[in-house]
Amino acid sequence: MEAKNKRNFILLGHAQSGKTTLSESLLYFCKSTTRKGTIADGTTVSDYSFDEIEKKNSINASFLYCDYKGIRIQIIDAPGYADFFGEVISGVRAVDSAIMVVDATAGVEVGTELAWQLLEEANLPCLLFINKLDKEGTDINRTLTDIKERLSKKAVIVGSSDEPDLIELIAESDDKLLEKYLEGTKLSAEELSQGLRQAVAKRKVFPVLSGSASTDKGIPEILEAIIQYLPNPLERPKIEAVDPSKPEDKKEVIFKDDSRFCAFVFKSISDPYVGQLSLLRFFSGILLPNTGFYNASKKTRERIGQIFILQGKEQRTIESASCGDIVAIAKLKETTTSDSLCDEKEQYLFDPVVFPQAAISASVKPKSRQDEDRISGALAKLASEDQTFKVSIDQQTKELIISGLGDLHLDVMVARLKKRFNVEVELGTPKVSYKETIIKTAKVQGKYKRQSGGRGQYGDVWIEVTPLEKGKGFEFVDKIFGGAIPKNFIPSVEKGVLQACAEGAIAGYPIVDIRITLYDGSFHDVDSSDIAFQIAGAMALRKAVLEAGPVLLEPVMDVDIVIPEDYLGAISGDLNSRRGRIMGMDVKAKSQIVKAKVPLAEMFKYANDLRSLTGGRGMYSMKFSHYEEVPHKIVSTIISQYQASKKPEGQE
Repeated sequence: MEAKNKRNFILLGHAQSGKTTLSESLLYFCKSTTRKGTIADGTTVSDYSFDEIEKKNSINASFLYCDYKGIRIQIIDAPGYADFFGEVISGVRAVDSAIMVVDATAGVEVGTELAWQLLEEANLPCLLFINKLDKEGTDINRTLTDIKERLSKKAVIVGSSDEPDLIELIAESDDKLLEKYLEGTKLSAEELSQGLRQAVAKRKVFPVLSGSASTDKGIPEILEAIIQYLPNPLERPKIEAVDPSKPEDKKEVIFKDDSRFCAFVFKSISDPYVGQLSLLRFFSGILLPNTGFYNASKKTRERIGQIFILQGKEQRTIESASCGDIVAIAKLKETTTSDSLCDEKEQYLFDPVVFPQAAISASVKPKSRQDEDRISGALAKLASEDQTFKVSIDQQTKELIISGLGDLHLDVMVARLKKRFNVEVELGTPKVSYKETIIKTAKVQGKYKRQSGGRGQYGDVWIEVTPLEKGKGFEFVDKIFGGAIPKNFIPSVEKGVLQACAEGAIAGYPIVDIRITLYDGSFHDVDSSDIAFQIAGAMALRKAVLEAGPVLLEPVMDVDIVIPEDYLGAISGDLNSRRGRIMGMDVKAKSQIVKAKVPLAEMFKYANDLRSLTGGRGMYSMKFSHYEEVPHKIVSTIISQYQASKKPEGQE
């Protein structure tokens, strides 16, 4: 099929706005399905996974298609909850346009605003559909006013009393039309039709339609608008990519069927029957089954088998894929999400998909030994198909940590572990990776002497501990002269010191940024041994740290919080209560970005608290900044907890 006869778009909107019901109506109206499924019955083409049917909400993006009047329409039905926003971000990279669904009973909601902001950044054209007009108390004019105030003043109901506004917006998008309009010449129907199409493509006009997805009201009008107003793959907003031979240069991607192959992997899916599916958006060229392509990101060639077009959970084979198509290929060996695929003679490197950073973490512990053996592979599969779900092992606490965009996100992943991989886990709050250090110098002796019949044990060391600059870690200096300690025992002293550093002296956390100088000691010809000097070194280290002004350090995070301006006071007060420091402010579109430094210990429940404080309108990201001294009052609590944990069971 020629590219001019294709349209593709992503359905966006707040959760429960009716995106999945709308997609079901479009498929049924175009006779792509023989019956119209419902969310209540769990029979929609989009929401087919067990957790979507159970929760009656979209969790994953679904890929659908239908044909209308000779035009192939591909649809991505994206979830509306913020916890699954990664699906929206990757989906936006695959399409030429969007349809924003607004619930007439609720107006513009949080998810609507977040998705709109993403479309602005991607420069994608958009139609709006005011849904649920069959419900009591709805008012199309009230919803339109909300859209104009909170999304764009260029949103216009086509064919309404706003016609003069529409003509003016169309004229402003084209210099020739503007000239005629200003001269007072009436624009012809053909000029208005062509001008409107251009104006939509340039984001100068956002046509608004209305109806009810559940009763099919407005469905024919949406399909006509998709064909008339949304761009085909040759008309979509331009894309630039890097030329690998000249990394400093960007070059424009040419959208054509009869040029060299070029595509982008925007998502991966783990299918229970065919394994890993890579989802590709084609920008140019043609690809046939049982051929191959060059992966410019991995600098390798890949062979392919069949090419599929997706209809919900079904994979249907197609004879070729070309400009504008969204397709799936199974079992690629090297290719992963964000890879750029092309002809080796004409290479492009696209910007990778930038996913939001994980906002919430939990420690996971398998419930049984059997689950322990299977958990790593299961978590790796879940992380490969959801780039916002992260799995790590805290090197200090040795805890297995899972991270995601919210409580609901982690709940879904834990449910998938159980249902898909038969692995059960217990969730907990992760431990903070504190560290211990010193602020003074101290000299001490560590002497280990044991005599109990036969050969004894003897090791005697004198060390000096000195604080090092932040981030320097650990230094061991040997300043033994005259054989006070034989050379073969020096490594044993260092080993003992290192072991004691790993175990901590005041609260059980690693000791860092410390120099240990071994400068004196004594030994016994018979009783001295490696183990005796290890124990002596460890004893000396613990004793020295306690005399050298020990302090506890905590990880401090750089936190960026994106909020509407109205919530600035509440957020500032909340950050203050978390021992946070506001470092600066920035503006992004209609939002404020608060930049702060906050101790990690205060951030574990922040995702939920921020949602509560801002009515769901706030988002944040954080990354590690540095380690900082813990206030004395908090240190006392941490040490008390550590001491209590060391007591034998049953002892008070």
